[in-house]
Amino acid sequence: MVNLQEVLETNKMVEEQTLDVRTITIGISLLECIDSDLDKLNEKVYNRITTVAKNLDKVAKEIESDYGIPIVNRRISVTPIALIGGAACKKPEDFVTLAHTMDKAAAAVGANLIGGYSALVSKGMTTADELLIRSIPQALCETERVCSSVNLASTKTGINMDAVRLMGDILLQVADRSKDRDSVDCMKLVVFCNAPDDNPFMAGAFHGVTEADAIINVGVSGPGVVKKALEQVRGESFEVLCETIKKTAFKVTRVGQLVAQEASKRLNIPFGIIDLSLAPTPAIGDSVADILCEIGLEYAGAPGTTAALAMLNDQVKKGGVMASSYVGGLSGAFIPVSEDQGMINSVEAGAITLEKLEAMTCVCSVGLDMIAIPGDTPATTISGMIADEMALGMVNQKTTAARLIPVIGKGVGDTVEFGGLFGYAPIMPVNKFSCADFVNRQGRIPAPIHSFKN
Repeated sequence: MVNLQEVLETNKMVEEQTLDVRTITIGISLLECIDSDLDKLNEKVYNRITTVAKNLDKVAKEIESDYGIPIVNRRISVTPIALIGGAACKKPEDFVTLAHTMDKAAAAVGANLIGGYSALVSKGMTTADELLIRSIPQALCETERVCSSVNLASTKTGINMDAVRLMGDILLQVADRSKDRDSVDCMKLVVFCNAPDDNPFMAGAFHGVTEADAIINVGVSGPGVVKKALEQVRGESFEVLCETIKKTAFKVTRVGQLVAQEASKRLNIPFGIIDLSLAPTPAIGDSVADILCEIGLEYAGAPGTTAALAMLNDQVKKGGVMASSYVGGLSGAFIPVSEDQGMINSVEAGAITLEKLEAMTCVCSVGLDMIAIPGDTPATTISGMIADEMALGMVNQKTTAARLIPVIGKGVGDTVEFGGLFGYAPIMPVNKFSCADFVNRQGRIPAPIHSFKN
C-alpha cells in the first residue's frame, strides 16, 4: 500500500529534483519480415513497426497525465538490421533504404529515436554485416531518428580487430559527412563489447534475438534525486552514505516499475526490464559528476573518483534490484561528457582526462560516452581507443562502449554544441603517439582465459 508520505516524496522528486522516466522503449522483432525482395522487405518492416508501436506516444502521454511523471523519450528498438536485410541487400545502398524505412516508421508513430541499425560481429563479419557497417555513414546522415550500433567484442569470443579497424574509418566518414553540423551524426553511433539484448537507451538499443516478438523496456534516471538525498547526510560515514543511495535508488526504481507496468498493460505488450541507470542531462542539478562532488571530490576526475563511482554504481544496483522483479539493460551510472554539466565543468577545469575516463569505465555503466575529440585524429588512433575500451569489457565481463565524436575542423580549445539533451562538449586532447602497427594487424584478439582469475 502506498502511503501519503510516499506520494509527497515522489511529487517532490519530480517537481524539485528533476526525476523523470528517461524512456519507454518498445523492442520489436523483425524476424518475420525477412524477404529476399528488397521492396517487400521495406514494406513489411514499415508495417510491422507502425502496427506494434502505433499507440506508443498516446499511451506515454496518458501515463504522464494520470501520474504526473514526465516521460522524456518514446523509443523503438528492432532486431539488428544486418540479420534482417541479409537476404535482400546486395550493396550498402540497399541497407540504406531500410534506414529510411525505419526513420519514416518512427516518425509515423511519434518515436524520438529508433535503434537497431546494427550488426553483431564480435567473432566475425558476414557479408551482410560488412555491407551494413559500410552503409552506416550514408544511413545516419540521410536520416533523423535512426541510431546504429556494432558489437565488436565479447568476453566469450574476444575482440574482432578487423571490425575495430573498420569502425575507426567508418566513424571518421560519419564525422566528415556531417562536418557542416559539427560532426553531430556521430552521436547516433556506438560500438560495444558484451552488448545487452534489452538496453532501452540510445544509441545502443536493439531488440536481441533472445527476446520475444515485442517487449516494453523502461529506463529510469534520477541523478538529481540522489544528489539531493546526499546533501542531507553531508560528512556522515560511508555506511550512512551507502544506505542513503540505496534507499533513494529504490524509490526511483519503483517509479519506473509503475510506469513500465502501466505501459505494458495499456499497450498489451509484455514488460521486459527496468534499466536502473543514473542517466544525466545537461540541466543544472541533473548530473552524475555533481553526485561525485557531493560525495567529497572537488571535481570529477580528482583522485578517488574511480572508487567513488564504483561505490555509487554498486549502491544504485543494490537499491534498485529490490524495487523491480526484472532488471537489465546497462543498469548503473552513465558518465557522458557532453550530457552532464558537472563532467563538462571537470573537463574545462582540467580535472579529468581521457585516460581517467577510461579508468572510470571499468566500474560504471558503459564507457567512453559523448566525448568530442579533434577532427584530425587518425582512424587508427580512434580504433586503438575503441580496442582499449573493448578490452576492458572483455576482461572484466561487463558491457563497455565507445561513442566518440571526432569534430572535423575543430581541435583542442574549441567547444562543440550539440543542442538539447545532448548538451555541449569541450574537445579533449588525444594521446599523439601512434598505434597504427598494432591496429593494422589482421584477425581477432582471443577471448581471455576463464580460469586462473585473480
